[in-house]
Amino acid sequence: MSNSIAKLLALDKISNFFNIIRQNGGIRASMYKLYRQDELKDGTLVGEDQFGNKYYENPRYFYSRNRWVEYSDNFNMNYDGSQVPAEWFGWLHYKTDLPPHKDPNRPKYKWMIEFTENMSGTTGQYVPYSTTRPKIEPWVPKPKSSV
Repeated sequence: MSNSIAKLLALDKISNFFNIIRQNGGIRASMYKLYRQDELKDGTLVGEDQFGNKYYENPRYFYSRNRWVEYSDNFNMNYDGSQVPAEWFGWLHYKTDLPPHKDPNRPKYKWMIEFTENMSGTTGQYVPYSTTRPKIEPWVPKPKSSV
């Protein structure tokens, strides 16, 4: 009876709100997280990758919204999806239910290289070097002569 009254008065929503604030580290940390990620969630920490990204899960949320990543503070506001390693990408997108550190069958071969993020659009992007002349040359106008 008292539980239905609490739901009727929306007290469960208020307690859920305070639980989210508490889990995110208080009001100031929650405001910072809201500024960086545009939403506040509560969930259980599933794991952390080598870059400091933290992965959470909460089964109360809708399917496909109940697993998420909180990017490391090292990225500041320059974070994107290419900073999630492949093994955690598989867990986030339900290709496996086991996180990478709990999956004993996850293969690791000698020919597999270490993960690197996509550097396109930054100073670290790949730019091919070519010694051949381009087929099309840009038009450069002649400077006006002062007469």
